Amino acid sequence: MTVHFPFDNSYAALPETFFARVAPTPVAAPRLIRLNRPLAQQLGLDPDRLDTPEGAEILAGTRLPDGAASIAMAYAGHQFGNFVPQLGDGRAILLGEVIDRDGVRRDIQLKGSGRTPFSRMGDGRAALGPVLREYIVSEAMAALGVPTTRSLAAVLTGERVMRDEIQPGAVLTRVASSHIRVGTFQFFAARGDRDAVRALADHVIARHYPEAAEADAPYLALLEGVIARQADLIARWMMIGFIHGVMNTDNTSIAGETIDYGPCAFMDTFDPKTVFSSIDQMGRYAFGNQPPIALWNLTRLAECLVPLLSDDDDKGVEIAQTALGGFAEHFNAAYLAGLAAKLGLFTAQPDDAQLSLDFLAAMSRGSADFTLTFRRLSDAAFEPADLGGVRALFDDPSAFDDWAPRWRARLPAEQQDGAARQAAMRAVNPAYIPRNHRVEAVIRAAVDRNDFAPFDELLAVLTNPFREQPEFARYAEPPQLHERVLETFCGT
Repeated sequence: MTVHFPFDNSYAALPETFFARVAPTPVAAPRLIRLNRPLAQQLGLDPDRLDTPEGAEILAGTRLPDGAASIAMAYAGHQFGNFVPQLGDGRAILLGEVIDRDGVRRDIQLKGSGRTPFSRMGDGRAALGPVLREYIVSEAMAALGVPTTRSLAAVLTGERVMRDEIQPGAVLTRVASSHIRVGTFQFFAARGDRDAVRALADHVIARHYPEAAEADAPYLALLEGVIARQADLIARWMMIGFIHGVMNTDNTSIAGETIDYGPCAFMDTFDPKTVFSSIDQMGRYAFGNQPPIALWNLTRLAECLVPLLSDDDDKGVEIAQTALGGFAEHFNAAYLAGLAAKLGLFTAQPDDAQLSLDFLAAMSRGSADFTLTFRRLSDAAFEPADLGGVRALFDDPSAFDDWAPRWRARLPAEQQDGAARQAAMRAVNPAYIPRNHRVEAVIRAAVDRNDFAPFDELLAVLTNPFREQPEFARYAEPPQLHERVLETFCGT
């Protein structure tokens, strides 16, 4: 029973300098851990055919499907502020592109599929732990309504890889609107290849920003479009306490999706200075730093596009600076609207922004759990006089006591009754996120005991993050002191 991929490849039709043609390295004994059947159907693939030995071979890189592009993409990037002129897909291979059932072009990529010309000193493989982490978090982000790459499948390779410990090898099949990054533009701009920058910009406009093609200044419209999408994306991260951990320019998607889940994590106790990534020693990518870092990354993109914005470089810089000035407006509008919705405020009032920001300040002062505090506030929205469950989450309740009367006084300006307000708040305040201690427990069960039942159960819970699931109530609870995860690792 042949597995058919309806490939329609466009990136592989670009000049050869954009990628390296390379086949995945076969593995010893591919075994499917998990297939995302709904996503397979959305991509126009047959999940029953993928869930076969032949399907596992394709998803592990041992067999190439007909029509595959099989390329490793070239890109550069600023890593923790330091520019590296050549990075590229060192352990990932783009199989090709398909047009999904909604008419959207989607990349299908194998991560952990072997060495490429961009591997440098790496082995090109992936360990099981990071593959499970990316599968869990990317699918949770999709369920939370955050633009993200998706996980189609996870496969064991039957081989071992050495990281901080010996782990089973695995391959993740990742799906994205594209894998084009800010660093892709930097790769060509750093070489002074303006023709390649223009060809890449034209490809991105056609693929992601077709409306820009109709603008009077298409490349400016492209820059403004990327800025707006990134501003919205980062605001969504901030709404759910997500910390990317490695916001390098090579991890910044031109499509406005969350990409490259390495040492990512979700915040428990609210603190804007929170850092989990073991490689972020200076806190560059701390939770509260994510908006300015996004603007910094977008500025690097704007530098690449300056020659396309005007024949006069000084004029091009001026145009780019004006466009970048729009980031703050886009971000603040999305961020403050999101916070207001989380507080049950749906008709804008002049003091709403301050009320929202003061609640975050109270949470920080009271060391309250970010996700659980908003969820309990949602539960209390039916009867705002009963806020004991929220107050109990604050180490210093006085911080909450100072704020709560202002919230109660604000609610009568809304039109909903208590039940409607509660439902609206529950729809934006999740009960379940991939809490770090839960993800680590899943990884340990799989790596140490070959037990994937906890992985399957956690995924099932996270598929419906806004719905009460009494049988899984424990997944909503923050970690006990001995369960806390203080550091996460890249895993590459």
